[in-house]
Amino acid sequence: MQFRLGSAILLFLGSYLPLALILLVQDVPKALWGTPLCALESSSHCTYQLLEHPWLSLGAVAATLLCVVRTMQVTKSVTPAFAVQVHEVRPVPNDLINYVFPYVVSFMGLSYSEPQKLAGFAVFLIALFVITYKSGQILMNPLLIVLGWQLYEVKMTLGQAKVSRVARVLKRGKLLPGPQRAEKIQDVYLMGDL
Repeated sequence: MQFRLGSAILLFLGSYLPLALILLVQDVPKALWGTPLCALESSSHCTYQLLEHPWLSLGAVAATLLCVVRTMQVTKSVTPAFAVQVHEVRPVPNDLINYVFPYVVSFMGLSYSEPQKLAGFAVFLIALFVITYKSGQILMNPLLIVLGWQLYEVKMTLGQAKVSRVARVLKRGKLLPGPQRAEKIQDVYLMGDL
């Protein structure tokens, strides 16, 4: 089964919720960092615009949060279609380097007040998404770790034909040898208990 483009975009964008939160915090004006919080009795001296670009900052957080919620719904809806027998299981550390670069960029002067940098960053994210999606690596996503999924390398036999293979597997929770249910999406198997 091929991972649907819409679901892949949701998964990819949802993984950048922490980046949206970083940019939101960086959007608070310098002048506000030293001021005390407003008290109810002295509200006449308060500034209520806490963000320089509230629509962009809050919109990015809302959009990525919505993607996280929708990703959770989509991953729950995948029904493993066929039986497999798992013989050996080895946890695999997730490759986070593709997701680290954008966070490093956020601390190198990216802000909502510079549209040319935002446009360049958007091009970078689009290119990163295309590479990740086309290479079949979209499921190698740190967001899934946060949602309780774990990546494994597994030796298993498939179905009635008893075809043996070694494959990458994503499973929510711990994967133990024994009978499982699986669904192949691109080059990764999603597994659930039999």
